[in-house]
Amino acid sequence: MADKDPSPGHSMFGLNDDAPTRRVTDPGPTQGAPQPGAPQYVYVQPVPQAAPAAGGGKMMQWLVVVLAVLAVANLALVLVGRSQFSDYATKQADEMNLLTRRMDSSDDRYAQLKGQFQVTTEKLGMTQQELSRAHELAEQVQQQQQTAVKQLNQAIAQKASAQDVNKLQADANAKIGGLSTDLDSTKQDLASTKSEFTNALTGTKGELNGAIARTHDELVALAHKSDRDYFEFTLPRKKAQQKVGTVTVELEKTDPRRNVFSVNLSFDDKLTERSNKAVNEPLYFYVQGASSALELVVNKLGKDTVSGYISTPKGFFPSTTNVLGQRPGA
Repeated sequence: MADKDPSPGHSMFGLNDDAPTRRVTDPGPTQGAPQPGAPQYVYVQPVPQAAPAAGGGKMMQWLVVVLAVLAVANLALVLVGRSQFSDYATKQADEMNLLTRRMDSSDDRYAQLKGQFQVTTEKLGMTQQELSRAHELAEQVQQQQQTAVKQLNQAIAQKASAQDVNKLQADANAKIGGLSTDLDSTKQDLASTKSEFTNALTGTKGELNGAIARTHDELVALAHKSDRDYFEFTLPRKKAQQKVGTVTVELEKTDPRRNVFSVNLSFDDKLTERSNKAVNEPLYFYVQGASSALELVVNKLGKDTVSGYISTPKGFFPSTTNVLGQRPGA
């Protein structure tokens, strides 16, 4: 028996968890049957605790590792996407800058062509004036001829002497000869103006065609089918200079990333700077004595080096070897 009786309804049925478990000694068969009215004892066995699974900790560790790998992968994807977006935005900005420069170049070219067209129009106006002058001279010649014939007839009618008749005839011939000389001079001026007008139209037509050679072979082919001369140049470093005819080209700087360059042009005792021009973008400039604009094109660009060509009216640089002269039989 136990030293102390348990409380009814609690420890008797094992519901009192706070009380310690009592051990009851088995009275054994020798002690006899329980007496009537004696308390009844129920033996309660504690529920065994389930042992933790051996693989639970490892599964948790693997889950943490997988989440860490996914987080690193997502971060890498975000960084790569951001870098690609930045490169794309930079490329788009460069393309917009190039389009802006080409639009500015087109505006300059339009202004140059408009100025040349106005000059041509003025020449055409001079041609019309000279033509009107020629018509006036012809009418004067005709009137003077009619006057001379009338005077000659009057002299004959008045039975003038042969000396008077010869004098009148000589005066008439002198006046007619002078007017004929003036008429011939006017015809020559008209022919010269027509030639200049034709050359101006030819130069303007060549500029409007906008043919660009990107390689040496393309330049040779262009020289064969064009009525202009082409001269190649190469500037191997910054501040390098090369003289083409009466024009000196000097390399100021290059920007291969943006595909632009800057050069200085020296001609007619003056210096002209052309900054941030794109590759294969024609640059037009006028040199004194040229019938139309000269054209400079850079078709190759590297770090601190450029190559290209200058186009001029036919025969404008007679002492300089052009691209066809560099390759005989090309």
